[in-house]
Amino acid sequence: MSPMSSEQLGQRVIDLGLVQASQLEDVWREFGSREVPGDQFCQALVRRGLLTNYQVDKLLKGDTTGYFFGDYCVMYLVGAGSFARVYRAKHRHSGEVVALKVLRHRFSNNPEAAAQFVREGRLGMALRHPNIVAVYDVISEGRTHFMVMEFVEGQNLREFVKVRGRLDTVVATRIALDIASGLDYAMRQGMTHRDMKLSNVLIASDGTAKLVDFGLAAVDEAVEANLPEVPPNARAIDYAALEKATGAPKGDPRSDIYFLGCMYYHMLTGEAPLLETKDRIKRMNKARLLDVVPISQRMPDLPKPLCMIVEKAMELDPSRRYQTAGEMALDLKTAAQRLIDGTINQVEKLNDVKEELRQQQVVLVVESNVKLQDLLRKSLKKVGYRVLVMADPERAVNRLLDDPDMIDCVVFNAQELGQAAIDAFNKLGDDPRTHLVPAVLMLDDHERGYAVAANTSDHRRILQMPIKVRDLRNTVAELVAIKAPSQ
Repeated sequence: MSPMSSEQLGQRVIDLGLVQASQLEDVWREFGSREVPGDQFCQALVRRGLLTNYQVDKLLKGDTTGYFFGDYCVMYLVGAGSFARVYRAKHRHSGEVVALKVLRHRFSNNPEAAAQFVREGRLGMALRHPNIVAVYDVISEGRTHFMVMEFVEGQNLREFVKVRGRLDTVVATRIALDIASGLDYAMRQGMTHRDMKLSNVLIASDGTAKLVDFGLAAVDEAVEANLPEVPPNARAIDYAALEKATGAPKGDPRSDIYFLGCMYYHMLTGEAPLLETKDRIKRMNKARLLDVVPISQRMPDLPKPLCMIVEKAMELDPSRRYQTAGEMALDLKTAAQRLIDGTINQVEKLNDVKEELRQQQVVLVVESNVKLQDLLRKSLKKVGYRVLVMADPERAVNRLLDDPDMIDCVVFNAQELGQAAIDAFNKLGDDPRTHLVPAVLMLDDHERGYAVAANTSDHRRILQMPIKVRDLRNTVAELVAIKAPSQ
């Protein structure tokens, strides 16, 4: 096919609605003639911002479709996945820049896959959070289906890590915190991700991390069920392998937390914790999960608190894992603040951290009310304690069973936690590993009856609410003093 002249190209872009006739006249006026080689004419249109190189390539190939989806003009191809392509586009009237995720034709022709794509996109429209890429609209035009999404100027986390290798601990922890915050919000709306991986996190130009493709793993499942010739999503295999190996139900929200732990591990070490392979049998093998090198062995110089977060998130037993992304976010927030404050040194050894914690007495507060968490944390920190805060009594017990010597006193507030706080308080007293750990149980006025069932002793006390902060501090000081001689 002979090259098109500038006039032929001009007529083509007008017919396609890409450029107005008056704008073309300005370009020809610049040349002083219409007898201009087509490639030079296109370069002039690109220079003036009237066309993009992507559009020019399509024009020169003779493509007459794919320039518009609805009212959105495609500017560039951003990426292509197994079932969809992503474009940078702008609204033809407002000029708003967006990302378009367009279902591939082979899947658009499959009713089940197309319906799942539209359904999941509409569910995603309900999510509005600074750490989740927003879905503005889901549009179907005949057999063309696409999502209109927030455009994030930046790169995905896989590219980010590939370029930089092992990330600075502050950067890695802040990114993990952003991801956990977005995931926590979605989980509280009843949604899981089911495809947690580095390439599904976008890093904006200001450093903010944003999760993308919520719920679209379900589209992969629909594709696999209806188009068996299409290779399954590798991460979907990982989720299936994890849940089969650990006895967790399919769709367990804690599976997202495990793979967030994998992502944090990868950022901190520069290496993936799980063997990377395309072999489905190897990905389904339980040994792949069991053979993970503990992060504290792979990177002995990492601060202990960061290692503990990774190990907690990647617990194979789902009941010992973080139970919500919000719990993980709280620990990440604390770790990030300590890194910034310098109370975690970038190169401190594990034993140095343990020694630091021994020298500064540690109080664990188990409280679900955010305002009371802050009040108790501030009042105890004010008198020199290092304060850890957890919202889940069961998780607090598991943390103490793992390492009872790390905590000098634990305070349970049963005002909102109720029976769960009583049970946790008693479990610590009954278990030989933790029965010597000083503990305080705060009971509200209407909970007086619980006191009868509480396992108390000299170092395990009940405080009846309401009390003054000073009374709590005095009680904690007495109990810590009881424990101190035995250390």
